[in-house]
Amino acid sequence: MQACVLARPAPIETRPLALESLPDPAPGPGQLLVRVRCCGICRTDLHVVEGDLPVRRPRIIPGHQVVGEVVAHGPNPAGTPLPPLGARVGIAWLHRTDGTCRFCRSGRENLCEAAEFTGWTVPGGYAELCLADAGFTYPIPAGFSELAAAPLLCAGIIGYRSLQMTGLGARCPGARLGIYGFGAAGHVVIQLARARGAEVYVATRDERHQHLAASLGAVWVGGAAAAPSAPLDAAILFAPAGELVPAALRALDAAGVLVLGGIHMSTIPALDYNLLYRERVIRSVANNTRADGRAFLAEAAAIPVRTHVTPFPLAQANEALRALKHDAFEGAAVLTAPG
Repeated sequence: MQACVLARPAPIETRPLALESLPDPAPGPGQLLVRVRCCGICRTDLHVVEGDLPVRRPRIIPGHQVVGEVVAHGPNPAGTPLPPLGARVGIAWLHRTDGTCRFCRSGRENLCEAAEFTGWTVPGGYAELCLADAGFTYPIPAGFSELAAAPLLCAGIIGYRSLQMTGLGARCPGARLGIYGFGAAGHVVIQLARARGAEVYVATRDERHQHLAASLGAVWVGGAAAAPSAPLDAAILFAPAGELVPAALRALDAAGVLVLGGIHMSTIPALDYNLLYRERVIRSVANNTRADGRAFLAEAAAIPVRTHVTPFPLAQANEALRALKHDAFEGAAVLTAPG
C-alpha cells in the first residue's frame, strides 16, 4: 500500500511526510482492515507532525478521521457482531481502551490510562489501508458522502463533546455561545448550536473564516480577541492559542463556562482573578467516548450538518497540513486515496 510516513517530527514547511510503499497490514483479533476512501486533516495531525505532541511511535502514519470500506476481518474470538465486508465505517482518534481502568469502569473511557490513538500511537489514515478495532468504529450515516463525513470523525465529535461540556444542553433557546477559532470544528459546532436554539458569536482572525461563520448564521463575527456584542453564557476555544484565554474569559457573563477544545495549546498567560470571579469556569476536553461519537453522528444526520471540504490527494499531505497551518481554506481539508 501507499502511505505517508513521518520518520521524525519537523516543521511542515520542510515536508516531513514521505509517501512510501509499505506491506499491506493484516488484521489481528477483533480488528478490521479498512480500505481508506478519504481521511480528514486535523490540527492534531499537525501537532504530531511538528512535534508539539511527544513521539509515541517511530515512523508513524498520521490521520484519524478515516472513512473507508471494510475489506477483511481478523479472527473474532469473542464472537461479537462485525460490520460486513463492504460496509462504510469511520475510524476516529480513540483507537482502543483497556476497558478495565478506573476511568473505563466509570464510563469515562476518554480518560483511559492505557488508551491508544489513531495516527499517534498506532498507524492512521494517511494511507490506502488502515487497521481499526472493530468496537471503536462507527457506521457512516447514509446521508453523508465520504468527503462530507470525514471531518465529522474528530472535528465533529470533539466539537460535540466541547458543546456538551459548556452545559448549554440539547435545547438552549436564546443562549449565547462564543466560538474562538473557526476551522473544521467551529464550522460544525455552529450548526449544532443553532439547531439547539443558541445564538452564536464567532471570534476568528481570518476573513475567509469570518465570512463562513456569517453565512452559517453567526449573529456576531469579529477578530480573534475582539469583544463580542453581548456577554456570553459559554464559549469554546478551538484555536490552540493560550493568549486568547483571557479574552474569552472577559467575554463571559457571570457563571459562564469556557471550554478548551484542543489537545495542545500555547502557554496561557497569567490571569487576573477578576476574570474568574463570579463563578466563571475553565475546563478542558480530553479525547472522546464512543457514546459521544454515536450521539453526535445521529444528531448531525438529523439536522443535517453540512461540512465545507477542500480535497487534497494523498500525495499532497504536506501541502494540506501547511494550508491548515496558515488558514488557507474554509472549513475542513480532506485527503483522498488514489483511485
